[in-house]
Amino acid sequence: MRTLTCMGVPGPEATPAPETTASAQLPLDKPFLRRDLTGFSGAGYDRGRNALWQVAWQLISGLVVVRWWCPPGVRATILRFFGAEIGKNVVIRQRVRIHWPWKLRIGDGTWIGDGAWILNLEPVTIGSDVCISQEVLLCTGSHDRHSPTFEFDNGPIIVEDGAWIAARATVLRGSTVGHDSVIGACTLVAGIIPPGTVMHAPRPSSRPPRTER
Repeated sequence: MRTLTCMGVPGPEATPAPETTASAQLPLDKPFLRRDLTGFSGAGYDRGRNALWQVAWQLISGLVVVRWWCPPGVRATILRFFGAEIGKNVVIRQRVRIHWPWKLRIGDGTWIGDGAWILNLEPVTIGSDVCISQEVLLCTGSHDRHSPTFEFDNGPIIVEDGAWIAARATVLRGSTVGHDSVIGACTLVAGIIPPGTVMHAPRPSSRPPRTER
């Protein structure tokens, strides 16, 4: 089992992110063209269902699914009605937000903790015996920074069997978390994480803070 430390954006081998400066971010030999957000079209993005289904889901989700009094079994039943593929013995806790249930697949025996956010503009596939801890973000959405109208640059997310994504970790679009991996609390995942990987977020320095006089 390999252990990685997330420094910036980890790939398969999680190398440290290079330091950036203002001059590196904005080369002086290239003109600066500000994007025009009013021209955004959402081209290429398919919501998967018509407006009636979308509105119905938003209402039921906000009024019932995210509430503390809604039993996990009822949540799973509602999600299945709206097109999600949910396995057996799945536990989905309160305050879990799911953008489009018809773009969600969950295997057997998986847990999804309080306050997790599955922003599945594109499909999210979660395997069996997976633990998605409190306030984890699975984000399939992004934008093309080179696009003059900031169009979408989305991608699916896959979390394979037996993985554990700990509290407040973030998994970005196009990522795959390999089976039996452990993604530590507050870690940022962007890319392919090999099976059996243990990934930690950067730890603060152990040196005492400096005091300015």
